Amino acid sequence: MSPKDSKSLRSYRWYGPDDLRSFGHRSRAASMGCTQADYAGKPVIAILNTWSDINPCHSHLRERANDVKRGVWQAGGFPVEMPAFTLGETFQKPTTMMYRNLLAMEAEEMLRSYPADGCVLLGGCDKTTPALLMGAISMNLPAIYVPAGPMLRGNWHGEILGSGSDVSKYWAERRAGNIDLRDWMQIEDGIARSAGTCMTMGTASTMTSVAEVLGFSLPGASSIPAVDSNHAKMANRSGRRIVEMVCEDLKPRDILTDASFDNAIAAVLALGGSTNAVIHMLALAGRAGIKLELDRFDQFSKKTPLLANVRPSGKYLMEDFYYAGGLPAMLKALAPGLDLTCRTITGKTLGENISDAEIYNTDVIRALDKPVLESGGLAILRGNLAPNGAVIKASAIEPRLLKHTGRAIVFDSYDEMNARIDDPALDVDANSVLVLRNAGPKGAPGMPEWGNLPIPQKLLKDGIRDMVRISDARMSGTSYGACVLHVAPESFVGGPLALLKEGDIIELDVPARQLNMRVNEDELARRRAAWRPKEGIYPRGYGKLFMQHIKQADEGCDFDFLEGTAPIPEPEIH
Repeated sequence: MSPKDSKSLRSYRWYGPDDLRSFGHRSRAASMGCTQADYAGKPVIAILNTWSDINPCHSHLRERANDVKRGVWQAGGFPVEMPAFTLGETFQKPTTMMYRNLLAMEAEEMLRSYPADGCVLLGGCDKTTPALLMGAISMNLPAIYVPAGPMLRGNWHGEILGSGSDVSKYWAERRAGNIDLRDWMQIEDGIARSAGTCMTMGTASTMTSVAEVLGFSLPGASSIPAVDSNHAKMANRSGRRIVEMVCEDLKPRDILTDASFDNAIAAVLALGGSTNAVIHMLALAGRAGIKLELDRFDQFSKKTPLLANVRPSGKYLMEDFYYAGGLPAMLKALAPGLDLTCRTITGKTLGENISDAEIYNTDVIRALDKPVLESGGLAILRGNLAPNGAVIKASAIEPRLLKHTGRAIVFDSYDEMNARIDDPALDVDANSVLVLRNAGPKGAPGMPEWGNLPIPQKLLKDGIRDMVRISDARMSGTSYGACVLHVAPESFVGGPLALLKEGDIIELDVPARQLNMRVNEDELARRRAAWRPKEGIYPRGYGKLFMQHIKQADEGCDFDFLEGTAPIPEPEIH
C-alpha cells in the first residue's frame, strides 16, 4: 500500500526534493545498496530494536526485526532498523528504572531526527515497554508495539518453575536450610529455558498487556510465547499493518483516551498485574496529556475481579495463559467492565478485536462469576506515613496480614539491611514491620526493586514466610508478600518515612486503605525540624540530570520537562 500523495510523507523531506541535501541522502542510501525504487514514494518505517547480547529477554529480537522487515516490504514500505538502548532487567545497575526515561528520550529523538513515517517498537523487558511507548506518544508518529513475549515454563524435578516468583520462594527455603546447594544449582539451570521475558505475570507481561489494551499491539500479541512460531507471524503482520497505519495517518494520540486508560487499569487488576504498572501508566498518561491519578487504580480495584489464575497471584504461567485463550479471551470475560468502543492500531475497536475470542481453560482464565478473587488486586494506601499514597498487591499476600499492627524495624539503606537482616541479635519477631528507606526515585537513586525485603533467617527457620514490609522502593512484579511499596513522598526528600524511628508502632489496614504510624503530631514536628537532607551522589552526567528532574512515584517518575503534548518543531533539513 502506498499513500495517495508521496509528498505528504514525512520522509519525502529527506529523500524527495531535487536539492543538494537530498542528493546526499540518496547517495548515502545508494552506498548501502539501496536504489530509489526501494524507498521513493514509500512509507519509511523505523524499527526501534532493543536487542542486545546483555538482555536475555530480547535475545530473539534480531530475528523478529527481520520478520517485521519482511512484512514492511510486503506491504510496500521501506524498513530501517535502528538499535536502541537496551534495558536488561537482570544485569543493569543500579536499576533499569534509572534509565527508563533515557530510553524514552532516545526513542522520541530518534523518531524526530530521522526520516521516519511510522515505527515498530521491539521490546518487552520490564521498563522497555513504557519507555518506548512514552517516546512514541510524545513523537506521535504511527506506531505499533511488538512485545518480546514470555519465555517457556521452567522445570525442576518435575515441578513447574516460574521466574522471579519461584526464585524468591526457593531462596527463602535455601536460607531456611531446607534445600542444599545442589538443588539450588539445578533450579538455576531449569528456571529460564528460552528467550523471552519472565513467564509469570510480572512487570514484563503486565506492561505488554497494557500496551495491547491501550491499542498499541495486534490482538493477542502480548500472550504469545517468545519462541512460538506464531510470534514470528505476529511480527510479520505488525510490519504489514504499520505501513497501512501510515497511509491512514493513525497515531498514538488518536487512540489514547481516558477510557482506554480505564480499560488498561481494569485489565491490570484482572490479570493480577505488577504494582510497577501504576508508575508506568501514570507516566504514559502524562505523555498523552491525560490526567490520571493514583486513586483511579483503587476505584477500579474495588470493583474489578481477578480473572487470571497466574503466578504470583495464582497457579499457572503465561504459557498456560496463552493456551487458555490469552489476553483477548480474558478481556472478553471482562467485557462488561470495559469500554469496547476504544480505537486500536488495527483500525477497529477493542470490542471488534476480541469479538471472536474464547476461553479454552476456565481454571486459567476465570469467568466473571468464578473469579480467583472478587476484587482488590491492588490497593492504594494513604495515611500519615504515606500522605501522597503507597501501593500494595493485596492479591499476593497472606490474608492474616491485611490488617496488622507491629513494631518498626528500620533500615536506612539496602546495605544496612543486608548487614543486619540475618543477625541473630536482631530484635525482630513475626509481628514486626520491616522498613527500608532511602530507596525511592532519588534516594537509591532510581527506585530499585528492593521492596520485597527478605524475611530474617531466624524467622524463616521458624516457618515464617510472610510479614509486613514497607519501603519507598519498587518490587518485581514476579514477587509476592505483604510489601507496601512506592511510599510517597519518599524519605530522601523528607517524606514521613524519613521521620520514622525503630520501635515506632505501624498500623496497616488494607480494607480501610490506611497506612499510619502511631506518632503524635507534636513529636513528628520535632523530628521534622531535626531532619536534614542528604547530598546526591552524582556530580555530573545523566545521574545529575535524573536527580534534578525526576518526579515522585505518585506522579509516574517521569522527568518534569518531558510530560505533556506541547508541539516541538520538525527539524530543519540543511
